[in-house]
Amino acid sequence: MLIEKGTFVRIRKNLLLPNERIKTIPSETAKVPFKMWIKGELLEEAELFEEAKIITATGRIVSGVVKEKTPRYKHSYGDFVEEIYQIRKIILNEMWGDFDDI
Repeated sequence: MLIEKGTFVRIRKNLLLPNERIKTIPSETAKVPFKMWIKGELLEEAELFEEAKIITATGRIVSGVVKEKTPRYKHSYGDFVEEIYQIRKIILNEMWGDFDDI
C-alpha cells in the first residue's frame, strides 16, 4: 500500500538492539530491542512496513518503519475502580452534604 507524501503516520524505530542493551536489566527485557514510536508527516511516498522519513510536530526529522497510516489517538485512564468511586462519594458528602436527592 503506497502512502502519499505529507500523510500523517506512526513509525517505529529501534533505539537499541538486544546485543546493545545493558547487561543489568532482566533477561526477558534484554531479549528484545528497545523501541520508540513516533508520529509525523511523511517526507516522501512510502510503503506500509517499509523504512521512511517523517517530520514531527516539533520539526525533528526521524526515520523508521511505517507502522500505521493516520493513527488514531488511544487514551485511557484505565478500568473503572469501584473503591475510588466510593471514596469520591464520601469526600463529596463530607464537603457538601448528602446528595440522596440526585
